Amino acid sequence: MFHYAKFSLFHVLTLPFLIGITLGTYWMSLGLVSVVTVVVFGDLLAGDDHSEPEYQQPWLLNLLLYSSLLFILLIFAALLWSVASTDLFGYGQWIQQWTGFDALSARNANQWWHFVPVGLGAGLLIAMVGTVPAHELTHRTSDRMAMLVGRWLLAFSWDSSFAIEHVYGHHRYVGTKRDPATAPRGRSVYRHILLSTLLGNKSAWAIEQQRLTRLKQSTVGHHNRFLRGIMMSLLLSMLAYVLADWQGLLLFTLCALLAKTTLEVVNYIEHYGIVRQPNTPVRPYHSWNTTKRISSWASFNLTRHSHHHARAQLPFYQLKAYPEAPSLPTGYLGSMLLALIPPLWFRFMAPKLKQWDQQYAETDQL
Repeated sequence: MFHYAKFSLFHVLTLPFLIGITLGTYWMSLGLVSVVTVVVFGDLLAGDDHSEPEYQQPWLLNLLLYSSLLFILLIFAALLWSVASTDLFGYGQWIQQWTGFDALSARNANQWWHFVPVGLGAGLLIAMVGTVPAHELTHRTSDRMAMLVGRWLLAFSWDSSFAIEHVYGHHRYVGTKRDPATAPRGRSVYRHILLSTLLGNKSAWAIEQQRLTRLKQSTVGHHNRFLRGIMMSLLLSMLAYVLADWQGLLLFTLCALLAKTTLEVVNYIEHYGIVRQPNTPVRPYHSWNTTKRISSWASFNLTRHSHHHARAQLPFYQLKAYPEAPSLPTGYLGSMLLALIPPLWFRFMAPKLKQWDQQYAETDQL
């Protein structure tokens, strides 16, 4: 049962965030501190996970995936309650009734700087609770329910186009110049965030336009998945405004943008500097891998990225560890933090890229 329960780590990390918002003031940083501490230091201390168990009850793992929609709604509701002029959903009254704690008074004591860690923590959690499960679900292109839930999860980061570009663009062109998500050597993560976002959306629009043209359907209309994705995010933004006025809309928008930024940082570390010749097969060495235990548990094995790109149709619980694949300096969040300091990132990655060239460059005819 442990091998099932370990993938609930992102559910558990949602709780400190909700508790911090409830307690208010300096406790508002509890969510961010918990995520960074557990994932970064957990990777350093807990070592690697090479286990490849046989799962006899995959429905339990699918339940964890689909339940992420409930948890991201809880994050969304907590964010809006924290800035609403009313006791949204009667949450403050309910807390006082059951615990005796005056959550409304605590909320009234919040200052603007208390929301800085809230925004950062929410950005990370929306990416963990929303984008990561959505990545798995939107690969199940023949499952309408999986696609629907996955696209709604992505709507919380204003990134439903990911379901188009990632599946039909990125996986086809990974490691080549045509892939917006693959950062060439020497590009900083900050430049990559901007370029990958702009070019990724451009690619998603082109892919959808080609699909509709092939089906002889109008580009502008309800058949367009790119436009439907924008409407889904707009509906969430409108809901944020209705429930918590402009403060709610502003906070949600900032958190959504931070979540999208988090995704692009992940793209950056997963493929930085790797080169693949066009029209050649995608191999496990065309992605950076990590077998760090806590990162794997908190991301539905997204860390086993080498196998994911080699066999994209496999569900996350069948991905192999591939410890011999090119590896990141540490786990995902730790590598992301390194990437935010470009000189440090380049220094750590230089010997890894040199090793990659020695082992695989001739194979890829660089």
